[in-house]
Amino acid sequence: MIHDVPVSSARPRPPHPQQVRQQTRDGKVVPLDVRETPEWRAGHASDALHLPLSRLMAGASLPAAARDKPVVTICRSGRRSQQAVKVPAGRGVEATDVAGGMTAWTRAGLPVTSEGGSGGGIA
Repeated sequence: MIHDVPVSSARPRPPHPQQVRQQTRDGKVVPLDVRETPEWRAGHASDALHLPLSRLMAGASLPAAARDKPVVTICRSGRRSQQAVKVPAGRGVEATDVAGGMTAWTRAGLPVTSEGGSGGGIA
């Protein structure tokens, strides 16, 4: 007798900010901030690259450093980064998003840098 095996369509749980920070430091992933430019300028994860979701969805290329490693997208709360994951994944790049976005990142006490290189905050 053949039994139907349910197939889960749920996506894997996104990593927590601390995990992303460690994986970034280990050179395993590239964080990609998909917030708009004013938000990025106010403060972002210190090792993140920037490509706004609007440009990514319009077909912009991923930054060169984000083409050879898995990408972890991040935004303020996680909504835009969940959308953004689909783009690199559709281009054959392994991608996930940060659980809770920059809000969770700052709550975890992880470093935030402004565009000028000093301490920043989230906008």
